[in-house]
Order: sequence, then C-alpha cells, then structure tokens
Amino acid sequence: MASAPGGSKPRHAMPAAFRDAAVDALCMVAVLLLMALAASAFGGAAMQRVVTYAAIMLTAVLGLQIFSGNSGIVSFAQAAFVGIGAYATGILTMPATLQRTALRDLPQFLAGHELSFFAALAVVLALAVLVGLLTGTPLLRLTGSSASIATLAMLIIVYTLLVAGREITRGSQPFYGVPREVGLWTAATVASVALIAARLFRETSSGLATRAAADDERGAAAVGVDQRTARLAAWVAGVVAAMAAGALMAQFLGAFSPRDFYFDLGFTMLAMLIVGGMSSSLGAFAGVVVTMVVIEAVRRFEGGGEVLGLHLPVLFGLTQGVLAIAMILVIWRRPTGLFGARELNLLRLAGRQAVIASAAAPRPVAADRLVADHLSRRYAGVVAVDDVSLSFETDSITGIIGPNGAGKTTLLNMLAGDVQPSSGTVSVGGTVRQASAFRFARSGVARTFQNIRVFPHMSVLENVVVAARQVEPGLGQAEAAAMAELARMGLEKLADQPAASLAYGQRRRLEVARALALRPRFLLLDEPAAGMNAVETAELVAILSAVRIERRIGVVLIEHDMRLVMNLCERIVVIDHGHVIADGTPGEIQNNPAVIAAYLGSRTARAKSAAAEQQPS
Repeated sequence: MASAPGGSKPRHAMPAAFRDAAVDALCMVAVLLLMALAASAFGGAAMQRVVTYAAIMLTAVLGLQIFSGNSGIVSFAQAAFVGIGAYATGILTMPATLQRTALRDLPQFLAGHELSFFAALAVVLALAVLVGLLTGTPLLRLTGSSASIATLAMLIIVYTLLVAGREITRGSQPFYGVPREVGLWTAATVASVALIAARLFRETSSGLATRAAADDERGAAAVGVDQRTARLAAWVAGVVAAMAAGALMAQFLGAFSPRDFYFDLGFTMLAMLIVGGMSSSLGAFAGVVVTMVVIEAVRRFEGGGEVLGLHLPVLFGLTQGVLAIAMILVIWRRPTGLFGARELNLLRLAGRQAVIASAAAPRPVAADRLVADHLSRRYAGVVAVDDVSLSFETDSITGIIGPNGAGKTTLLNMLAGDVQPSSGTVSVGGTVRQASAFRFARSGVARTFQNIRVFPHMSVLENVVVAARQVEPGLGQAEAAAMAELARMGLEKLADQPAASLAYGQRRRLEVARALALRPRFLLLDEPAAGMNAVETAELVAILSAVRIERRIGVVLIEHDMRLVMNLCERIVVIDHGHVIADGTPGEIQNNPAVIAAYLGSRTARAKSAAAEQQPS
C-alpha cells in the first residue's frame, strides 16, 4: 500500500460494512425519535406510556435478535434476564426507608444503596456481563434444538428462584416501592443505543463468525471460526440488552412480580421478532412497531363491550391469541418474517474498486511442511485410512487419487483437523496439532469441501470477509483482502449478492476464494473441479497455478479429473483401501503396475467395455 504524503502512515477509512451499518442504525434511531417526539407533542399520557413501553420492549427484543438472529438458536430465556435486571434495579434504587419495611430480610450487602437510575443501570450492565458469561459458557456447548430447550429450562429456573427468594424478591408477592423515574425519552435513548449496537454487532468479527456458524458449522470451522467463542459473545451482548430493558421496566412499572417476566413476556418478545424478521435489526424494529399496534388494537376488545351492535364478552387472553395467529400467518406467508434477513443497506459500496487496488500484498510464506505420521481412521469395523505416512511441502502441488471409497476424503479431513485420527498424528510446521478444524485453519491449513459449504444467507463478500478477518488486523483490511480474492476469482461484481444466488461453478470459486483469504501455507481441495465444465476447469487450473507461483503455498487436491491432475500436479499419491500404493511424479504414476491394476487400469477397462457395448453387433 502506498504511503501517505510526507511519509506518514496512511489513514484507514471506516470499513464499508460499518459505514453502512452506522447509517442504517442512525436512520432507524431517527424514526424512533420522531415517533417519541410525535407522542410527546401530540399524544396524551396514555399514548406516551404506550410508546415508552414499546421502546423498552424494543431494547429487549434487540437483545434477543443479537443472539437468536445471528446464531439461529431460538432463546426462551430472554424474559428471565429482563426479570433479573428489573429486580436488581429495584433493589439498588429503592429508598432505604421503604426498603427496611418492604425487604426486612434483605442481605446487608444489598441494602441501603438508593442509587439513581443511571448509576443503577451501570451496575446492572456490569452484572449482565457476569451473568452472560456464567450462563453462556455451559449453555453454548449445546447446539440447535438442545440449546433452545436449555434456554427454556433456564427461564423456568430463574422464575423459580425469583419466587423462592422471598428475602430478596418478596417471592410471588408484588415487589413495590421502585421509583418511577423512567419516562419516554430515557426509554427512547436506551433503545437507540440498543439499535446501534445490534446493527453494528452484525458486522463485527463476532457477528460475522456467529452468522457463518449458523449457516454451516463445518464450513465456519474450516475458515478459522471458533463458534463457541463467537456465540458466547452474541449471548453476552443479548443478556446485556435484556437486563438493560429490565432496568427500564422496573422504573417504568414501579411494582412487579415474577409472573411479569415469565412465559407471557417471553412469548410476546419472540412473536415480535418472528413477525418482523429474526435475522436483522430492521426486522426487530419493524416487528415491535407492528406488534405493538396489534396489541393496542386488540386490547380495546379484550374487556368486552359493544362493537357494531354486537355485545362481546370479556375475552381473557385475547391479546396472546391474536399474537399467536399473527405469528402463524406471517410464518405461513413469509417464513423469514416481514423483512427477513434484510437490513436497510442505504449506502452502496461505491469505493470497492479502489479498495481492491490498495489491498495489501500477501505476506511471504516461510518453507514449511504438513506431515501425516502413521495416520489411521476406523469407523466401527471399517478401516477408512490405514497407517498412512505422508509429508507435503510448500511451493508444490500434490494430487491424491484413487477409486471411490479408497479413503481420500477421510485422509484430507484428518489433514485439515476436521476428523480425529484413531491413531497417528498430524503436524504443521513441526508442531503436532490435536484435531480442531478452526485451529488448523488459523495455523495455515485452509480447505474446500467435496460438497460445497458456502454460507448461503450471507453475501458473497461476507463469505470471504469471515475468513479474511481471522488473519487481518481490522475489518477494513479484511474487506480489501476479500475483494482482492473475489477479483482473482472473477466474482467481484457479485460481492453484494447472496451466496445462495450463485451458480454451481461460481460457488466452487467462492469457496476457493474464501480459503485463499486465510493466507494459508497449505491449501487442501476436495474435488475442486467437480461439476464444472471444461472452460471453468481450465480457468481453475490457471488460477491455482498462479496462486502457487505468487504465494509459494502447498496445494493438496483430491480429484477424479485425470487430465487436471496430470496437467497441474507435480506429485501424485495413489490410495486404495486406505493404503498408499504409489507416490511419485505423474509419469511414474501412469506407468506404475499397482496403480494400473487398482485404479487407472480399471477405469480404462471400464471405458473399453462401454465402447464395445456401443459398437453394432
């Protein structure tokens, strides 16, 4: 990168993703503040109360979106954290004289603080980080539906503790005496901060990693993503927003009980997020607005009365019923919600071509080796790989061939840290590595998969940025490196398109671009030309040859296209029934009797047999 005038270090502009996110967030904040201003100027006390409650709910729902929307794991525990925040704020802000009467048995270390709201909020936020770490560390060892069920159990546990802790919470009786200092503008201010945080989190390295792991856990690990750490960051951020909403709720209501933070609240929050769209902060914002309008309209009929000449009875639970119906209708017509995964994205990335030109050159790669030492892998009684010892050098291209079922992919999976060997070791640069795909990726071993594993719900650029972010010092540099790899693969014009919209050959190239963004010492490719036509295959060969010359990396590929293997590879390893039966140059392999009998000869015999069958009798 060229230096700035006068020899000073160049200034890095705000990363494009953050710039877009900041503009989006500020626009949503402007709409929220306009709604608050309209309620303040033209609405009565009832209207202001509704908008205040909506802002508080928006803060809580945004916390849910930060975790569930990015991780894909539905959390039922958000209401519990709102409750913890509410009770903590109530204890910290309650007047000391009233506290001695209402909470006579309160532990001494909790008594008599009488803090202002914002001082209590600061304490609650610090407590939220601790609560998030304590609850998230064991929880996020689980994935999918098991993690969701665990969050449901957490909601029940917290409710039970709130009811049982009479000395601190007054049990199931109302917790009263909390100063009611939270009004419209306080709630709107906190909600605005939550909006900005939720929109920006999506573009951080943790947000990108969490979304990648939600799309494909193995694919994310292959580009260096530690999904547990990423999800824990999203979980803690969600807990912080929920407990902030609880702090607001405490001083908005003034009195509450554990039932206020149980299933009804949890269901309402989920309904708001699902209606708007779980995967975006815009969806959370729109879902809260739409759902609050529906709730206020339905509540007018819940108490019964005359409607168009008809007498309606009192209908308890009508609001929850209508919310359930609305949620079902939205899921039926738009499974991803009203806005799905879409953010506003008001700014387009006009400066990307300049970014490509200024992208940093690849770092020099020292000579290194990837070594498999007596590797074996058994699945029950089947031996997939049997006592294989191989060494791969940088600045070389090695092909691994063999019949279907020979154990090639299993060997590649062990070399990439994706599969634990039954015996033997894999070392990178002389260091023996325990099987861990994301650690192998970070140590310089990148890979692609036989079955393409791109992140379909992320953009083409984001797919590559996830990988680049593991090796680049900042998001701006990661974007530049990602665009450079996309340009190499001819995909730069598709950078803003969803990866799911790409054609098959383009997805293959995207996966290679993502692997190269890790700046690896070794690139492992599992049938990279599968499904490509002759032109696409020739382009891929040219790209891989250029990358090898430019970066002096070691390329190890599995491929059934013998023309590609013979033209591209300098060394070929042949595997049959889990054993290495040959290892040499293409010329040596073509003339090896064992290879001809096990692989090349059988393919030739089959081809001759098929040709004979087509001859007229």
